[in-house]
Amino acid sequence: MEVVITSENFQSYANGELPLVVDFWATWCGPCRMVGPIISELAQDYDGKIVVGKCDVDENDEVAAEFGVRNIPTILFIKNGQVVDKFVGAAPKSVLDEKFRALV
Repeated sequence: MEVVITSENFQSYANGELPLVVDFWATWCGPCRMVGPIISELAQDYDGKIVVGKCDVDENDEVAAEFGVRNIPTILFIKNGQVVDKFVGAAPKSVLDEKFRALV
């Protein structure tokens, strides 16, 4: 499942039953546009096991600031409300898939 993460709904997803992966991105970010489709594919691959969210840093800067997101794309891996892993920058699907697998 892929959702839009906002300042208003972040906590409900972070504290949900399923682990959460948040892709912090922006429309003007080239590497974000490369990683975005990979994240969407992984959201389908892990549907029912992980909630995948996209958080536009320009529209939700409070969430980005809360987690110290300074560079994008930044991908946070959250389980039981706690950040358990973080990845900054672009990566091939195989690298990100390994991180997703570790979260389940």
